[in-house]
Amino acid sequence: MLMAAFTSLRRVRPDHVYHVLCPVTTRCLWRLDLNLGHLQRSINGQRIHALGARHYVQAPEAHPVPDGRSSSGMQQQQQQEKNHQENLLSSSHSNLRQSSADQSLRRQDSQSEESRGNPAFSSNMASGVDIPYDIAWIFPRLRTPSILWYIASQFVVTLVGIFSKILLVALSQTKVYNKDRLTTAVAKRPRGVPLITVSNHHSCFDDPGIWGVLPIRYVCNTLRIRWSMAAHDICFTRKLHSMFFMFGKCIPVVRGIGVYQEAINLCIEKCAMGHWVHVFPEGKVNMTKEEIRLKWGVGRIVYESPRMPIVLPMWHEGMDSVLPNVEPYMFKLGKNVTINIGEPLDLNDYVQDLKRQQVPEPVARKLITDKIQEAFYALRIETEKLHEERVQ
Repeated sequence: MLMAAFTSLRRVRPDHVYHVLCPVTTRCLWRLDLNLGHLQRSINGQRIHALGARHYVQAPEAHPVPDGRSSSGMQQQQQQEKNHQENLLSSSHSNLRQSSADQSLRRQDSQSEESRGNPAFSSNMASGVDIPYDIAWIFPRLRTPSILWYIASQFVVTLVGIFSKILLVALSQTKVYNKDRLTTAVAKRPRGVPLITVSNHHSCFDDPGIWGVLPIRYVCNTLRIRWSMAAHDICFTRKLHSMFFMFGKCIPVVRGIGVYQEAINLCIEKCAMGHWVHVFPEGKVNMTKEEIRLKWGVGRIVYESPRMPIVLPMWHEGMDSVLPNVEPYMFKLGKNVTINIGEPLDLNDYVQDLKRQQVPEPVARKLITDKIQEAFYALRIETEKLHEERVQ
């Protein structure tokens, strides 16, 4: 009999003892807690305080836990661990994407706010963009020119204007189509209405060269001639060059840092004053003459201008033969140049509709740029045909 009892006890596993004794022990503690009224008890790692009239707490045996050693229990446990890991991974990816998006929006907002009030912002924000010469000192002088600035500017503008007129009109075979559209927009537009001219960029002599076709009273007048954006890493590489282009009414633009920079801000301010601003929306000298997407800076200038500007598209052919884009970079005489002035674009109703519909500003400036690009490349086809007829 003793041997049989001992054999029976050997078959009893510790977990059997736990499942038998644990409920009994828990109920004993529960009754002891009701009697004492202040005893702190722990069930499955949760601490329960019983004070006065106590609520019923479900006993641990009421929560069935599968045996980890059974096949069903192991599968359920593995599935729970797998789901937990997938949830953690998904949550981390979601948090990472959200964090990246928030940082991008904050960076864009901060750039927008800082660029409006900090003249040196273009150089400070240009991480990864090489700035060979500090251009921060130029913007205050362009924003509020002094009397001495106007005197120096008049000298430079007159010198460059006469040179451009001699080279393009007297020493080249230049033909201008619809010239009256340009002269009317420059000289006879309503007072206070800004003018934005946009043209293709095939040569470093495009500006100031194409303005040589204007009458001398405009091309040699610093109060009438355009403001134009020029590449910081080409025209503003040292102080002497910077002063020359600054007095020539060129605004240094840092390519590669987006539309929120001092150059675009200054163009918007000049439009608010009713001035003439010229833009090369291709953003570079397009030596391959491929059809590329226009940069959105012109869209931002139009969208944020306090008074809707007149947008005048232009296209020219043959300027790269006057000043080739290959060494030794010397002017050529007697070359055929064709300049075609397009019809002025009235974007007032279109822009007002975008604002009334509360279209986000990045989307609005893209849509405005697309509108300009449609007219821009339609003018290109027309001008190329006119130029081919002249060359043949």
